[in-house]
Amino acid sequence: MSTEAQAIRDLATRFFDAIEAGDIAAMHASFAPDAEIWHNTDELVGNRDQTAQVLTGMVARISDREYADRRLNVFPGGFVQQHTLTGKRKHDGEAVRLPCAIVCRVENGLITRLDEYFDSAHVATFRKFANN
Repeated sequence: MSTEAQAIRDLATRFFDAIEAGDIAAMHASFAPDAEIWHNTDELVGNRDQTAQVLTGMVARISDREYADRRLNVFPGGFVQQHTLTGKRKHDGEAVRLPCAIVCRVENGLITRLDEYFDSAHVATFRKFANN
């Protein structure tokens, strides 16, 4: 494996490990300052600060977070990861799961674009009680 490929693999691992651990600052630091984050569920492009805010809420609502069944594929300039984010809703203790695919472009060791693909039905289950 090339040095670049290993660096991208290490970045991807740190990024998802940080979210799993609830370390939003480390997740935020994985992005370039002008990174774009696109969501298939609303087709909007956000930034790293908005993403940090959303994930802070998710960490507050979901315990026992785990990126299960990680399948990471690195390519020149980025990576694709498929996984299932699992956890328990703190509000009612219900187990939740969110299968997804994430495609990232990487430059200078930072994520410059993240495209996330989630099933909207699973997102609704994850976000249940989000406004309580």
